[in-house]
Amino acid sequence: MSADLPEYYFRVRENGAFVFRVDTENRQRRIEMDQIAVVNIRNGEIKPHGQRQLSDQDMAEIKSWMAARAATLAARDTDDIHRAIDHLNLTAHWANSRATDEQLEDVTDALLLAMHDLRSVLVRKKADRLIKVRGGE
Repeated sequence: MSADLPEYYFRVRENGAFVFRVDTENRQRRIEMDQIAVVNIRNGEIKPHGQRQLSDQDMAEIKSWMAARAATLAARDTDDIHRAIDHLNLTAHWANSRATDEQLEDVTDALLLAMHDLRSVLVRKKADRLIKVRGGE
């Protein structure tokens, strides 16, 4: 099992991760994890843990993880939006076919305001993109 373990472990947290170096080369054959850094994905900051100096390999591994993590989070954002589209379609079907008057009364104003807000943002952003494309011609 020990031979299959990665050299680094990233304990994910809200804005990044705690970075550990994994050590299995000890007399007890135990897995030891030594924290070497704290990473903030939002601002790109890498802080060595304590008085530690990060090696070039440490930095390369951390930066590689940060790039992969940013790609994962971006993909999740897009997937969440596609799920929201599905939920909107399911909500339309529910409202049209199964919702009671009381249920509709409970959700209609909140849904209309949220959809109006979303539509306003999308229309403004679409107009901005069109202006950029036409301005670049």
